[in-house]
Amino acid sequence: MHKRRGTVTRRWRVAAVASTVAVAIAVPVAMAQASAEPPPEVSAKGAYLLDTGSNKELMAKDADTKRPMASTTKIMTALVVLESRGLDLNKQVTVKQEYRDYVTKSGASTADLQTGDKLTVNQLLYGLMLPSGCDAAMALADTFGTGDTTAERTESFISKMNAKAQDLGLTNTKYDSFDGVSADADNYSTPHDLAQLTRRAMENATFDTVVKSVSTKQEAPAANGHTRYYSWDNTNTLLGSYQGAIGVKTGTTTPAGPCLVFAAKRGDKTVVGVILNDADRYPDAKKMLDWTYDTTTEVKWRQLPKDAQRD
Repeated sequence: MHKRRGTVTRRWRVAAVASTVAVAIAVPVAMAQASAEPPPEVSAKGAYLLDTGSNKELMAKDADTKRPMASTTKIMTALVVLESRGLDLNKQVTVKQEYRDYVTKSGASTADLQTGDKLTVNQLLYGLMLPSGCDAAMALADTFGTGDTTAERTESFISKMNAKAQDLGLTNTKYDSFDGVSADADNYSTPHDLAQLTRRAMENATFDTVVKSVSTKQEAPAANGHTRYYSWDNTNTLLGSYQGAIGVKTGTTTPAGPCLVFAAKRGDKTVVGVILNDADRYPDAKKMLDWTYDTTTEVKWRQLPKDAQRD
């Protein structure tokens, strides 16, 4: 389990868009919009909002403090796969019993992949990002890692995740798992790093399509020769609830608390937001988005089916 970190004094920083406005240190101010309203108060231990078009920080709260990030880890899992040389999204991957045993042992969220079924890499990405399937994460890590055994291949894949973080300049990010299920304190990131990672990932058309999907139905050849039908709902209930929401990923563990990386687009403005350790992650995400779009949005929250995964 992650050790609890020391208390960090809350601070906000907001990006200036007009050179005539001065920034008062440690005082909530807003210069990113015409209304000049201060950034909203949120319960998150760490938060960040990024304008992806200009790559400008809009607001931040303890944005450089390292924290466990739970299944938001899977954003990097997906990116490593999608930026692999010679990627074939239609490559079929046979589900191993090991993947099912792993989620059972760790009590992790699952896409409920069935042993012997053959799913494409593209389908596994949906299983990874919508129901937050740790079995799908293991399948991808096993497929895109190198080595003679599953353990060696998944460890190799985690090394690729860390190498990618270094390449992207994410200096406060480290991975020790392919899915965010970590028994130690060596799987962490910051709101700033997660926003920059997500900005990069959203440039990939496949990633963009997957993470904005509210639900999906997939069919795959089953081990018995028949067809298996998979139905997955996106654990991110901001999708289908908030006008303009286009992603991205939830995450929840005891050390990390409820986490959310989210994105929205209205008009020509696209933003990525990050919330780490926030029991009110969805209302707070709404407040952050309404603030940046200078609006008030009426929201009826999408309800997940009873049998859907929660994350």
